[in-house]
Amino acid sequence: MSKKRNSYEVIRAELRQLFPKLWRYCLFLTRSSHAADDLAQAACLRALEKAELYKADTNFNGWVFRIAQRLWLNEIRAQSIRTGQGCSPIEEYDLADNNLDPEMNILGKDVLLAIEALPEAQKLTVILVYVDGFSYKEAAEVLEIPVGTVMSRLAVARKAIATQFNDDENQKVSEPKR
Repeated sequence: MSKKRNSYEVIRAELRQLFPKLWRYCLFLTRSSHAADDLAQAACLRALEKAELYKADTNFNGWVFRIAQRLWLNEIRAQSIRTGQGCSPIEEYDLADNNLDPEMNILGKDVLLAIEALPEAQKLTVILVYVDGFSYKEAAEVLEIPVGTVMSRLAVARKAIATQFNDDENQKVSEPKR
């Protein structure tokens, strides 16, 4: 009983530190701050309920992110069966904007739109590595794919985003001034 209590307390403490990253990951999965709240809380609850299954020598962040991902996939399956509706577009994010620089706001929105336009597998990989700071190995564990696949997805995503921004710049340069 004390071992179960100890693992529960350790996981509870770890979840407090991980929660902001977990919520951000859930936001990219759900595309809604309200749904991200629910998913992050559900993932934390599930982690606490399954505390005895966590192995101390494994990646805690990856374990919790996998829980969130599986819960979300289950929700998408259930939702598609119930309603046949998909996810909402990025324009429906209701995020608070704490950045006072308008140019950075525009660039940030452009970057989010570019990430959102990526295929789902690339998008999740970009979020885990570049936004949440996971190593390639940790991202591979969360997504349950080989490390080489993580590297490949990131390379393709970087190229797609760079091409999109280069195309946008070329269009601005070639537009006639009126």
